[in-house]
Amino acid sequence: MHRLELTKPDGRRLTLYGRSAIEAGLQAPSPFAEPLNASPHLRWHPLRGEWVTYAAYRQGRTFLPPPEYNPLAPTVSADNPTEVPAGRWDIAVFDNRFPSLGVAPGAEPPPRLIVPTEPARGQCEVVVFTQDPKGALGRLPLDHIDLLLQVWGERTVRLGERPEIQYVLPFENRGAEVGVTLHHPHGQIYAYPVVPPVPARMQQVAAEHLARHGRGPLEALIQAELSDRARLVYAGPHVVAFVPVCARYPYEVWVAPIRAVASFAELEPPERADLARALKTVLLKYDGLWQRPLPYLMAWYQAPTDGQVHPEMHLHAEIYPPYRTRDRLKYLAGTEIAAGFFAMDALPEEKARELQQVEVSLS
Repeated sequence: MHRLELTKPDGRRLTLYGRSAIEAGLQAPSPFAEPLNASPHLRWHPLRGEWVTYAAYRQGRTFLPPPEYNPLAPTVSADNPTEVPAGRWDIAVFDNRFPSLGVAPGAEPPPRLIVPTEPARGQCEVVVFTQDPKGALGRLPLDHIDLLLQVWGERTVRLGERPEIQYVLPFENRGAEVGVTLHHPHGQIYAYPVVPPVPARMQQVAAEHLARHGRGPLEALIQAELSDRARLVYAGPHVVAFVPVCARYPYEVWVAPIRAVASFAELEPPERADLARALKTVLLKYDGLWQRPLPYLMAWYQAPTDGQVHPEMHLHAEIYPPYRTRDRLKYLAGTEIAAGFFAMDALPEEKARELQQVEVSLS
């Protein structure tokens, strides 16, 4: 993995990654000349016992611009700078201009309210997967996806070394149906000052399961899915992908190394290569099933970055496409939003069979 670190005119950081050497003379462009001086803040939710972050300036972020104003495409004119330069690089990571987390130096303190408030410390990064604005993560070469897995690992380590960061979550929103504001293939990384509620609950359940059974719940589930085989979408020497028996979305797929590694940084090269094959297989099957790009949310769960050993945690991705049928979208309804109790009208086994029947080529 090759790396080049740069600083934008507005002070934000840009890191370019490549499968081959990156020319040293590149300059970091920016559509903005001055710093934003972001000052998001947290407010305590007294009934749920969790923090909510507020960043009202995000309403002014770029929203579905025409192709000629794509801020994630390489800069071709100094008069119209984008977020990334032209040059020999494969993946770019830069500080989000409109972050939900991350307090600028000299920012105003959070407001004093009737509930506790805190500065929204943390970091939000944008990850540009490719220079091709019409590309897609699932259509990238395997060694390019392998590089992305390395980048996620390096960003996790670097962000996690900061004392205020407790959890790092890479994710991708694909498609306007799930809230994407830029169509260029990209994802984000959120580095949180606390372990967020969903991974915190996962960690609690995993620790209890490990204490009782000597292994984590995902490791046990993977072995059961490998034995059952009814819901498998990919089974490689080191990685498995499957529609979980407990899926909450019709075409939900989990992708995980078979060995219980806690984070990207613990992957061995053969595991990472197989993880790239599994991820590409799943994403190609999605598009092949629908004969069009399928929108989805993909989140990668890993161990907290608190400096402790976490044998209970098991790195994995959960991918949630919102489709219920070929013509209707599955959105969260009253029971899911109000109660957190999901209601499914499609069996995981049926949807797994549909994905299993899609032939894909990884070359």
